[in-house]
Order: sequence, then C-alpha cells, then structure tokens
Amino acid sequence: MDVVSLSRMQFGLTTAFHILFPTLTIGLAVYLVIVEALWLRTKKEIYYRMYRFWVKIFAVNFAVGVVSGIILEFEFGMNFARFSEAVGNVLGPLFAYEGMTAFFLEAGFLGIMLFGWKRVPRSIHFISTCLVAFGAGLSGFWIMAANSWMQTPAGFVMENGKFMVTDFREVIFNPAMPTHLVHMLISSYETAAFVIAGISSFFLLRKRNEDFYRKSLGLA
Repeated sequence: MDVVSLSRMQFGLTTAFHILFPTLTIGLAVYLVIVEALWLRTKKEIYYRMYRFWVKIFAVNFAVGVVSGIILEFEFGMNFARFSEAVGNVLGPLFAYEGMTAFFLEAGFLGIMLFGWKRVPRSIHFISTCLVAFGAGLSGFWIMAANSWMQTPAGFVMENGKFMVTDFREVIFNPAMPTHLVHMLISSYETAAFVIAGISSFFLLRKRNEDFYRKSLGLA
C-alpha cells in the first residue's frame, strides 16, 4: 500500500483507541461531581466509597487519554506534514488553547481529587472535582472546534498555500461546531453511564458488595 493509505490507517487506529478514554473521562467527571455532591449533602458513607472507587478508574482513563492524545498530535506532523504546515495557523492555536486552558486546569486539580482527602477542606475538594469536570468538558470544546473546522472550514483566507486566520470566532464557531460539540458531550455522558452500569451489573450478578453496586447502577 502507498504511504498515504498507511498513514491514514495508523491515524485511524490511534484515534479509535484514543477516543475511548477522553469520552469516558468527560462523562465520569460529571458522575463524580454528582456523587461527591450527594456525599456532602447526605453525609452517607456509601457515596464517599463510591467516589473513592470510581475516581481510580477516572485517573487511569485520564492518564491513558493524555498519552494517546500526544501520539495523535505527533502523527499530525509526522504522517500529514504538508497538511499540518498548511493549516498550522488555524489548528495550532486551537490545540494550544486546549492544552493551556483545559488540560492545565484538569492536571492542576486532579492531584487534589486523588490525594487531597484529609489535606484540604471538603469544600475545596468538591470545587476541585467541579473544576476537573469543567476542564474535561472544555477540552472537548477545543478539540471539537478543531475537528469541526476540518469539516466546515471558516474564518480564513489562503495565502501562498497556507490557511491564514481572519476571524478566530468564525474558526471556533464554524457551522459544524454546535452539532459536533453536543454530540460529543452527550455521547460522553452516555458512555460513562453505560460503563458504570455494566461494571455494577457484573458485580451484582456475582452478588458482591450489592448495596454499593446497586447504588452505583441506580445513579448511572
């Protein structure tokens, strides 16, 4: 096969692997916000244990999603160098915004989520969980802005074979952006709900820790 076909296959395989993890991360972050809010409101220990259990799965997904996402960005430049050179003025800033806003926000407060118990007040821990969930959604916003722009490019002019930005607002909020973003967020919430429900159902069928997994399943 030719190099272009091989490059597309590699990029498609990497994307198919990568998207599983941020999708679950975005949805699971919202689930954790709800669980911690219920714990703070009801003071029931089961919600605390639910949070401590599901946040471990969140952390693993977050880590694998970050690493596989970095590989994708390398493949943009290595597999499709001419394309990256042409659209760098458009997609480069969008990826940079995702890193400097969403990823830094998530990474900055993830440590408090995982290790902040008994080290920070409960309110600060809950705010950290909310900020991580917001950062996960914001990450989806920037990536969907870049993805949708490739489907319906806007806000640019061509100069010497390169896409030069004329209006970043049009670049970000291009015609396909709203539907792409809504689709991504809803699919993320559905993915998290089904994963939690599936794991909980598995352990319920095995009659292990039934109260815990029945509550997790019900909330999902």
